[in-house]
Amino acid sequence: MKMVFRWFGEGNDTVTLKQIKQIPGVEGIVWALHDVPAGEEWPMAKILEVKQAADRIGLHTKVVESVNIHEDIKLGLPSRDRYLDNYKKTIAKLAQVGVKVICYNFMPVFDWVRTELHKEMEDGSTALFYEHQKAAEMDPSEQAERINANQNFTMPGWEPERMARLTELFAAYQGITEEQLWSNAGYFLNEIIPFAAQHDIVMVIHPDDPPWPIFGLPRLITNQANIRRYLDLFDSPYNGLTMCSGSLGANPANDIVAIVNEFADRIPFAHIRNVRVYENGDFIETSHRTCDGTVDIAGIVDALARNGFEGFCRPDHGRHIWGEQCRPGYGLYDRALGIMYLWGLWDASKRSEGEVAP
Repeated sequence: MKMVFRWFGEGNDTVTLKQIKQIPGVEGIVWALHDVPAGEEWPMAKILEVKQAADRIGLHTKVVESVNIHEDIKLGLPSRDRYLDNYKKTIAKLAQVGVKVICYNFMPVFDWVRTELHKEMEDGSTALFYEHQKAAEMDPSEQAERINANQNFTMPGWEPERMARLTELFAAYQGITEEQLWSNAGYFLNEIIPFAAQHDIVMVIHPDDPPWPIFGLPRLITNQANIRRYLDLFDSPYNGLTMCSGSLGANPANDIVAIVNEFADRIPFAHIRNVRVYENGDFIETSHRTCDGTVDIAGIVDALARNGFEGFCRPDHGRHIWGEQCRPGYGLYDRALGIMYLWGLWDASKRSEGEVAP
């Protein structure tokens, strides 16, 4: 397991590369150019800025999250080929600087949805929270305003320029069925996976968050059967899965250990976080510790270890603790604690197999 840490860039993150370097076992950063709109080609000068900053501190930049997909590709519009061409140009540039994994998603309009960014927990910490009934009733533009109220941080998936087009985007998706979205995903894979393979970059799809249709928009990557279908659309080791325990774990029906066991050879990247799911469908993001949520974090890490996982792993969203003022879900302290818990589980699993984990 190769531990990495998501970083949003100089001037766009309260966490510094120097701090990341001090977390035991962290080898690299998970990064992106968050100021480049979806569909645009990434400038090499900006790519090199991130790589050179990481190189100076001794961290690699092999994992990118995300190269976002333009909505015209998801909608299957004639203009998609132009955006696919830009996507390929970006892949080629990233290959030049040693990138090996690109995480992306195929969610219409929104990358993720929460109804509250700082829900207070019993211990006084705060965390991202999803209230099922509120999500079913709220106007998405209201949520966009709430998320973008803090101008100090970009919120991937909720960029102001994209949110300004909400009415237009929802109108475009009227009549787009789940099957049409599957067809458009297949078109994307047929264009991108062979090109990525030529450049030795694995494309890894991120599960939908939450893993069910929302705001009347279809969703694809929601459960084990749909993951299987997506990977079968283009059967290649370069068409992989980002195993996100928190996204999948928001639906207790998802057996994530079974998902790891079935797709172990197609998981080059893992996001590990815990959520506590309530009977009414609400969920809140907790510490990574297994007993604090409803996701079997210990079982997931053990399954990864027993399947010989050698991919990249990062702690996913953390709580906001000890008064830290940070991007919602992406502070330093709780994610660093999460890393140490994950390493403890990993070492224990390896030791039980007679290995001493490096």
